[in-house]
Amino acid sequence: MKSVLITGAYGGMGKATAELLSKQGIMVFSLDKNVSPLNENIIPVKADITDEQSIKEAFLQVKNHTDELFAIIHFAGVYMLDSFMEIDENDYDKIFDINVKGAFLINKTFLPLLKNQSRIIITTSELAPLYPLAFTGIYAVTKSALERYAYSLRMELQLLSIKVSTLRAGAVNTGMLSVSTKALDDFCNKTKLYSFSAKRFKNIVERVEARHVSPQKIAKKTVKILNKRNPAFSYSINRNPLLIMLNILPKRLQFFIIKKILKKGT
Repeated sequence: MKSVLITGAYGGMGKATAELLSKQGIMVFSLDKNVSPLNENIIPVKADITDEQSIKEAFLQVKNHTDELFAIIHFAGVYMLDSFMEIDENDYDKIFDINVKGAFLINKTFLPLLKNQSRIIITTSELAPLYPLAFTGIYAVTKSALERYAYSLRMELQLLSIKVSTLRAGAVNTGMLSVSTKALDDFCNKTKLYSFSAKRFKNIVERVEARHVSPQKIAKKTVKILNKRNPAFSYSINRNPLLIMLNILPKRLQFFIIKKILKKGT
């Protein structure tokens, strides 16, 4: 029986993927900060991906069940929306620790269980290859860093016959959307530098996120990537056409458009 490890396994995308894989007869190690029993073939693994000792303990738990993982699938992540001039230092550190360092620690710790033709799938974001918008910068920067990390990791692990791919997911109908809504509300209420712009930006984001897909669609896409003999580096799902069009434009024009939309009196 093949075995896979999923991080963020109790969130919408992670849970849907764990359930789909378990139904296909694959043993799933569902790793998250808070866990509970799930379906047959799913083993809960409690761990904090930002804590190296916690991850080492998770590794020992998984190793008690298997000496080989066919894949590590990364869904763990946190969304944050703020301005770079107002973000709290602790929040700045937190989002980098979870979105970037966590994947690094998991992959490094669990490498001994990855064998020839094993897979690593890292969920980044549709924002990862794009230029960040105002106020989404902190999130976009971490996802861009994660994408660059994944690219470099693929360069290295191909020498060990381990395949690395990224899944650039757009808006997904999970708890993350409610987190996004709350983050927008919190930012609008607390910002002192951008009160007018934040409200305009909120209207834009709400329209963008209205076009979302289900966690089950992400799960099916993930399984397709796993089943590919030679998976590509990146796969995208639910890309927003307006964001794509904006990023095609020259940078000077992008700045002008965002300023025109968000700045008071323009």
